[in-house]
Amino acid sequence: MHGDGDRLPPERELAARLGVSRVTVRDALRELATAGYVATRRGRFGGTFVTYQPDPIPHGELTRAARGMGPLLTDALTFRRVVEAGAAETAARATLSQRQREELTASLAAVERAELAGYRQADTRLHLAVAEVAGSALLTTSVVEVRVHLVDLLNAIPMLERNLAHSNRQHAAIVRAILAGDPDEARRAMEEHVEGTAALLRGFLGGPAGADAADEAGRDRADLDSARP
Repeated sequence: MHGDGDRLPPERELAARLGVSRVTVRDALRELATAGYVATRRGRFGGTFVTYQPDPIPHGELTRAARGMGPLLTDALTFRRVVEAGAAETAARATLSQRQREELTASLAAVERAELAGYRQADTRLHLAVAEVAGSALLTTSVVEVRVHLVDLLNAIPMLERNLAHSNRQHAAIVRAILAGDPDEARRAMEEHVEGTAALLRGFLGGPAGADAADEAGRDRADLDSARP
């Protein structure tokens, strides 16, 4: 996952990652440039760079945004659970190269040491790393797709130290299971991880599941705001 100002990989590399032709990648980049998401720069240090900076959803508007998604939110959460749990299981079944093991370990270390401002991006990169080592370009594309649907809502969830610590323990369990070649544990750990987020977002949607979690998040945010100087 790339943020504002990041340089995208070359077309050839993107095509290989996504399992599509360079023509398809070129057309997609053209559409993204037209929409203002990327820009191409010429010269020695040129390339295609991300220029999109999404407007964050204020915490008080999260419930309204979640409800505005309606059935799409439930669909996206179901899709995420199936795809990401499957990616973790498949990754654990794969015979990983030393480079893949090192990249997965490095992605875990990056999210564990990330500051609050960069945590979501590091978290996304770890989830994509899990999908990539599973060895399926379509699977990686699916993980990207579901993150796109949920990114604004995920960014609006308050990030509290104890919650991030809990999330990182889950991340470590997922990676540990993959590296140990334990597909059942990898799937279970990923399902537990994504279901926690799903329950929270369902709470903001107003459904019974996760309502307590949403209330607690709101109280925690209020406590955090009141504690600021």
